[in-house]
Amino acid sequence: MHDDLFQTPTPLGFIVRATRSRWERIVAVKHPVMRGREESVAQAIRDPEQIRRSRSDPAVHLFYRREREGRWICAVAKQTDGDGFLITAYPTDTIKVGELLWRK
Repeated sequence: MHDDLFQTPTPLGFIVRATRSRWERIVAVKHPVMRGREESVAQAIRDPEQIRRSRSDPAVHLFYRREREGRWICAVAKQTDGDGFLITAYPTDTIKVGELLWRK
């Protein structure tokens, strides 16, 4: 069964995949406010304003895209062996501390 919800390239040169099952867990358990926001998350990965490296795991990247003044979408993805997969996504009003990898 094909479980991909979306695959999108990043400015860092790798593809991030989001599965339907992972997305359902995100919106059912972790961040219900993100239900119906799949395209906004894909856009945050494809065309972010900045990308930061997680302080706790160097293979995890946080993709930030501004929604409106003072509000961001953060898509969190882990890169493994050249590809990546979506871990979670959420709205936020702050950008986490971490090494800046890329800025628009």
